[in-house]
Amino acid sequence: MQILTIESTCDETAAAVVNDQLEVISAVVASQEALHQKFTGVVPEIAARAHVERIVPVIDEAMTRAGVQWNELDAIAVANEPGLAGSLLVGVVAAKALCLAHDLPLVAVNHLHAHIYACRIAAKRDLFPCVGLIVSGGHSNLYVCHDALTFEPLGATIDDAAGEAFDKVASMLQLPYPGGPSVSKAALEGDKTKYNFPRPMLKDRETLNLSFSGLKTAVRYTIAPQGQVDFKTLDLEPQLVADVSASFQQAVIDCLVGKTVLALEQTGIKMLCVGGGVAANRELRGQLEEAVSSMGVELHIAPFELCTDNAVMGAIAFERLKAGITESLDLDIKAGLVRMA
Repeated sequence: MQILTIESTCDETAAAVVNDQLEVISAVVASQEALHQKFTGVVPEIAARAHVERIVPVIDEAMTRAGVQWNELDAIAVANEPGLAGSLLVGVVAAKALCLAHDLPLVAVNHLHAHIYACRIAAKRDLFPCVGLIVSGGHSNLYVCHDALTFEPLGATIDDAAGEAFDKVASMLQLPYPGGPSVSKAALEGDKTKYNFPRPMLKDRETLNLSFSGLKTAVRYTIAPQGQVDFKTLDLEPQLVADVSASFQQAVIDCLVGKTVLALEQTGIKMLCVGGGVAANRELRGQLEEAVSSMGVELHIAPFELCTDNAVMGAIAFERLKAGITESLDLDIKAGLVRMA
């Protein structure tokens, strides 16, 4: 079997052709990074318009690279949740139109579940049950993944996601967008113990929820003690930028690692799978590995090329196909962020 998968949940327009052995026949991603740089964050309306322009060429390129004809596909899969409403609609409408035109089954993909499934694709073997950590620009979530189709929420951010906090702190520090790589690069020259930033909710063992808004505010008042200010007007010393970056990054990592370890302790599961754009952070990867090594936990982190949004991870659709689950052509989107109360 082979399927076409489509991804348009945020600001990446992506398509891939994969087979049921989880082999990637082709994969195409059109990034919108340059479009959003001057806004230091994703603008939903701009993202949606860019998807409209790019969705057909990206799908066409994926099919061309794969050397596959439409009658050789077994289904079309598309991410329909969660994400930006306008962005999701472009992908879902394209997928439904193609299914109608070529008489192919339609399969819905949960974008967050797919991030965890990226670990399964890379490992080339079953990794379930596991604890799943998704950490990205829009989401910071913990799950018990009983199997590839059954994800039980354990906790999530109650405000900002980790990646969103990275972007906003980068903007304060006058570092380029996207913020994650910029802050991480600056942190290499900094002292992660210089500033004792808060670790919100870290010591609360009664919840697996996360919070990064207060941490972001603490950074703000460290940079600008007088309060409200246009950060573009500040003359920041390079060492201050490096030290704030390192200290902030460490605070985020402490929160993510601490709650993940707590989830492993509470569930007793010995398998941890990690995905999402922030999972590409090398410090996070290293400290997660160190934290779980003494627990007898097997750690799988999505490879760098599958951390950021892509269509390859949409191969999770094969699990639904194997279970006989497909969608009707009135499939709708489920926009928004996944957060815990």
